[in-house]
Amino acid sequence: MERSPEEEGAGPEPAGQPNATDTTRDPGSGVPPAGPGAASEALAVLSSFGRRLLVLVPVYLAGAAGLSVGFVLFGLALYLGWRRVRDGKARSLRAARQLLDDEERITAETLYMSNRELPAWVSFPDVEKVEWLNKIVAQVWPFLGQYMEKLLAETVAPAVRGANPHLQTFTFTRVELGEKPARIIGVKVHPSQRKDQILLDLNVSYVGDVQIDVEVKKYFCKAGVKGMQLHGVLRVILEPLTGDLPIVGAVSMFFIKRPTLDINWTGMTNLLDIPGLSSLSDTMIMDSIAAFLVLPNRLLVPLVPDLHDVAQLRSPLPRGIIRIHLLAARGLSSKDKYVKGLIEGKSDPYALVRVGTQTFCSRVIDEELNPHWGETYEVIVHEVPGQEIEVEVFDKDPDKDDFLGRMKLDVGKVLQAGVLDDWYPLQGGQGQVHLRLEWLSLLPDAEKLDKVLQWNRGITSRPEPPSAAILVVYLDRAQDLPLKKGNKEPNPMVQLSVQDVTQESKAAYGTNSPVWEEAFRFFLQDPRSQELDVQVKDDSRALTLGALTLPLARLLTASELSLDQWFQLSSSGPNSRLYMKLVMRILYLDSSEIRFPTVPGAQDLDSDSPQTGSSVDMPPRPWQTSPNSHFGTENVLRIHVLEAQDLIAKDRFLGGLVKGKSDPYVKLRVAGQSFRSHVVREDLNPRWNEVFEVIVTSIPGQELEIEVFDKDLDKDDFLGRYKMSLTTVLNSGFLDEWLTLEDVPSGRLHLRLERLTPRPTAAELEEVLQVNSLIQTQKSSELAAALLSVYLERADNLPLRKGTKPPNSYATLTVGETSHKTKTVSQTSAPIWEENTSFLIRKPHAESLELQVRGEGTGTLGSISLPLSELLQADRLCLDKWFTLTNGQGQVLMRAQLGILVSQHSGVEAHSHSSSSLSEEPKASGAAAHITSPVQEVRHRLPHGDSPSEAPIGPLGQVKLTVWYHSDEQKLVSIIHSCRALRQNGRDLPDPYVSLLLLPDKNRGTKRKTSQKKKTLDPEFNERFEWELPLDGSLRRKLDVSVKSNSSFMSRERELLGKVQLDLAEIDLSQGAAQWYDLTDDKDKNGS
Repeated sequence: MERSPEEEGAGPEPAGQPNATDTTRDPGSGVPPAGPGAASEALAVLSSFGRRLLVLVPVYLAGAAGLSVGFVLFGLALYLGWRRVRDGKARSLRAARQLLDDEERITAETLYMSNRELPAWVSFPDVEKVEWLNKIVAQVWPFLGQYMEKLLAETVAPAVRGANPHLQTFTFTRVELGEKPARIIGVKVHPSQRKDQILLDLNVSYVGDVQIDVEVKKYFCKAGVKGMQLHGVLRVILEPLTGDLPIVGAVSMFFIKRPTLDINWTGMTNLLDIPGLSSLSDTMIMDSIAAFLVLPNRLLVPLVPDLHDVAQLRSPLPRGIIRIHLLAARGLSSKDKYVKGLIEGKSDPYALVRVGTQTFCSRVIDEELNPHWGETYEVIVHEVPGQEIEVEVFDKDPDKDDFLGRMKLDVGKVLQAGVLDDWYPLQGGQGQVHLRLEWLSLLPDAEKLDKVLQWNRGITSRPEPPSAAILVVYLDRAQDLPLKKGNKEPNPMVQLSVQDVTQESKAAYGTNSPVWEEAFRFFLQDPRSQELDVQVKDDSRALTLGALTLPLARLLTASELSLDQWFQLSSSGPNSRLYMKLVMRILYLDSSEIRFPTVPGAQDLDSDSPQTGSSVDMPPRPWQTSPNSHFGTENVLRIHVLEAQDLIAKDRFLGGLVKGKSDPYVKLRVAGQSFRSHVVREDLNPRWNEVFEVIVTSIPGQELEIEVFDKDLDKDDFLGRYKMSLTTVLNSGFLDEWLTLEDVPSGRLHLRLERLTPRPTAAELEEVLQVNSLIQTQKSSELAAALLSVYLERADNLPLRKGTKPPNSYATLTVGETSHKTKTVSQTSAPIWEENTSFLIRKPHAESLELQVRGEGTGTLGSISLPLSELLQADRLCLDKWFTLTNGQGQVLMRAQLGILVSQHSGVEAHSHSSSSLSEEPKASGAAAHITSPVQEVRHRLPHGDSPSEAPIGPLGQVKLTVWYHSDEQKLVSIIHSCRALRQNGRDLPDPYVSLLLLPDKNRGTKRKTSQKKKTLDPEFNERFEWELPLDGSLRRKLDVSVKSNSSFMSRERELLGKVQLDLAEIDLSQGAAQWYDLTDDKDKNGS
């Protein structure tokens, strides 16, 4: 019980001083009561002298026994400690007794208004009483019961019967709302920023005698509801306000926070015994009902017909996004106890972050009262004011977690401040939590997308990277979906996926033209490269009714980043289509506190600074760059994710009664980048065989984080993780191991890691390209053949802004789809950037480095396009000089160097060759003869067959192909490179393609075909094909290669241009040699 201020100010009585108002001593203090007269005073003096004399007895005994003074001091310390504890207990008992004696007085003083009624003239300024409204509700209540009875019987009951085959006999047998109506305790009207909108908050309290009974006759089951309580704040929005009656276009209702809901069920045990409902529980049903009433769910009641944009009213765009940085906490209370509470430990804190129905849980920090989480979450804000950010801190325990405190903050304060970075005290506990809250505005154009992406690259965010945009999908309806077998109407539902996130719509039962009217929201990391995947399925998920894949880059060029139209479905009926409205908004943090990171050494010269002068005034202009010692020391880490074994099964069916498998995939995080493998369906021993590449430096302490997940519709299940230091791989160059997954009972992962060090010579490039084509897997992107390192030092003589002012300039470096943007240097025509970056190069002969120098607000100042083929011809594959900008004036000083990535462990092993064959191998000009590597061995089986002088070309032309057996994957691989000098029949050039067939199997399962090339006699294909065969099975087959052409546009006949048949038993499949073969006609099938 709390003490009054008077008691707190008085404090406890000093020890050893008697209370002036108390003439008796405590009987437990050991001191007898003072008697009257001088005898009593003399006895008190003698007893006091005797006690002090007894204190000297231990000293005398210790001296007589010859003991050290330390024994005396030790005994004295024990006595003082005992006395201190005893005095503390006595003080506590006295304070408790005094507090108990004064309880009535304190209660009367602090709660003096508890026994009085508030006068009628007392009111609160922002919440008004509405007794008149409660009288209206009480009179309307019986008629509302009649409407509910009709609604449940005519609408809800048929929907329930169609949703589950076990509930086809479901009926409502009794619907009564009772005699106790809902009450509205108070109403608060919020000033709205929009003139066509009115915001009301109704404090609703309902303690009713409602009675609803249901029956499922098939299972002789009866259940129902008898009594319900609901308490909460209901937000009512009247919008849009119009100039015609009834003035208000529609009414929207929802609870901002989850209301208090208590339902008295009857017969719930019987209902949950029905098949199909056994996986539910009364708690799950209560959670579902409560969540249905809370944002973002809304109940919309249109008041006028043909209301415009009903979908926008039912699911409006969010007001904004709050990025919550859960940084740390301090001074938390200790909850862990050991040895039955004798030893006090610490706590294992974690935090729960809530905004409405959005909940996030941080990781657990073991044994720490000042934890550092460093995690970031992004939440959607629908209503301001009203919604709150709630953070609760708990101590993780094996049984029940202990509560450490909570804090709440209205989102309106974040909107007002833009950025809040503060320590917030925890209520209900001790300590503080450190939060950084950022309000992200929603921009309807893509003008600032590049700036947002650039800023996000500098944010270290976990568990997910920061988002650059939000996508809202309004799923309206579909038309003419295909029927199920037997011409039965489907029960269509929709799955929408963006990257790893999948959301599902409700099912519309018994129709091929369903209406959903639902909204879905997705966070986007980079809308330029992401796609929206839409799958329309039957509610069993086994039958696909249609599909749609939409690149989100289309929205970036649309008006207001929106598309509102019909979309044609693929893999569906000829007239099947889907109506959706897609709205994208860029997430922009508009705050003066934001500063892009700058690099020391940047020169910021204003317009008054001297720009010209003599050579004595300014330093001489450098002719070459001067990068730091770390430039060009990057390596490439090639990560080969092969397979896994003994993964745990996470899929469950029939409410967990049937144990399934898992749909595993792998996530990799290294050097600030993330990679993800494809999903292998229903396999606990999956084989991915994917290759990923990342640029790494020699900075110590780097780690490769590996996580395995089971792909699910809602949240993917965790299957294990592993962390390894990159130091071992970078030092040894190669690692091939089975890694035991952590934090799971079983599972291991097979990885192959190789460090590729760039070499400044082009002699081995052709062999590298050939080896990459052989080890390329179907699921992986094209492997890199080189690493491009660029150091951009400075620019000079850039054009002035508006003729007089120097520009605020920056540069962008781009290779393919990868870009790097430098810092911005203010107000100078000779900016100094001193920045370096690296790019993975897959086709050095065909790619180029694009550089643009731009000014903020002035556009492009100049550009450079540097073909990488020029670097291949340069000394040590490096150019270091001033480059003149085209499309403008000025120059830039830049160094660009290329390094060829030679794999020492490609898996393409060369077999032994005789010394004579080695001596007869012609040496390539410019090759280093002293280097011995697997690439030189590969050169024996990768002959340079492009030279026309090697052999005469046959009359029908030649086809160049590679046949190779991949022993690791147990696959036969064939690469169709090209054809040359094909035969021309007639006046028109042919449209050639290559068809492959494994003999003696002539079925379609072994047939492969390249793409078709138009009007050419020398087509280039470079296409790879695979057959899953054991090695002995491959040696028993023949590969039939036919070059064909379409006869005419209207004919299905194919003209045979030539063919060749290879007996695989006569070919060394371990070598993988690219070779030209003469084409013959049907009569002669022998290839050269």
